[in-house]
Amino acid sequence: MEATRLRLLPWPGPNGKPAYTPDDNPNGEIARKADKIEAVQTATAEAVLSLSLGMLDAGVPVEPDECVYVMRRLTECLTDILRISESRGGRLPAPKPLELEAKDESPEVTS
Repeated sequence: MEATRLRLLPWPGPNGKPAYTPDDNPNGEIARKADKIEAVQTATAEAVLSLSLGMLDAGVPVEPDECVYVMRRLTECLTDILRISESRGGRLPAPKPLELEAKDESPEVTS
C-alpha cells in the first residue's frame, strides 16, 4: 500500500508551522482553495515587483520609510512564492531511473 503524499498548503498552520493536506484529491475543497490562494499570492507578487521596479526606475530619491514598506511587502511575497515552489516541487513525480541515466550521459554544454 502506497502512502498518501501530502501537499504543502500556501498558508501557515498553527504557530506558523507548515500546514499540509493529503494530495490524493486535487479536486477537493481544500486543494481548490489552495490553488486559488496560490493564484492570488502569485498575482500579488507580480504587482509588488512591478511597483518596486517602478520605484527603482523612477530616478527620484525614495524615502527610508517607503523602502522599508516595499522591502516588507517583497519579503512577504518572496515567502509566499517560495512556499508555492516547495509545494509544487514536492508534488512532481520522482524521476525514473532511466531518466537519471540519460541526464548523466548527456554531453556538457559550455559557452
